[in-house]
Amino acid sequence: MKRDKSGRFVEGGHWREPKPYWDKGWLEHEYIASDKPASQIAAEQGCTENNILYFLKKHGIRTRTMNEVRSIRHWGSSGPDNPMFGRTGSENPNWKGGVTAERQAFYSSQGWKSVSELVYKRDRAACQRCGKQESCDGHHHIHHIVPFDVEYLRTAVHNLVLLCRDCHNFVHSKENVKGEFLPKKYYHPG
Repeated sequence: MKRDKSGRFVEGGHWREPKPYWDKGWLEHEYIASDKPASQIAAEQGCTENNILYFLKKHGIRTRTMNEVRSIRHWGSSGPDNPMFGRTGSENPNWKGGVTAERQAFYSSQGWKSVSELVYKRDRAACQRCGKQESCDGHHHIHHIVPFDVEYLRTAVHNLVLLCRDCHNFVHSKENVKGEFLPKKYYHPG
């Protein structure tokens, strides 16, 4: 409550200066009509986002669902609209050289080179999923069916298969619902 000059509280008054977000009409306009997020309103008003959310609830203003927030702010864009689309390997800002010391030593070993040659010959330099022949661009990968972490199977020819880059990416994606080229004990459908 606000005090008068003599120090007594004044009925209906408040000790703080009124804030725009205390008014339901103003807050509805900013949040609903202007499509501003609570965080932006808070920054403009010099308060916390939780403060704005509190007043939205107090005034009975329905807050947005996460889908509505994403549609307004364009979060989670997919495909070419995503700024990270196609940025793999060294083009990705999180790239750490692609190898740990252990992997680097393994993939540069004579044992790996020998088994790689066997896999290329066995699979006739063709992707075993789509059949695409490897060209001089060298974009085929040797895929470990049982993961690299299982040390004794790293160079087992029966655990390796030649895949083109697109099929290798597919095998490791959520789209691989049938668990193609993955071991059954590692594959959990649904």
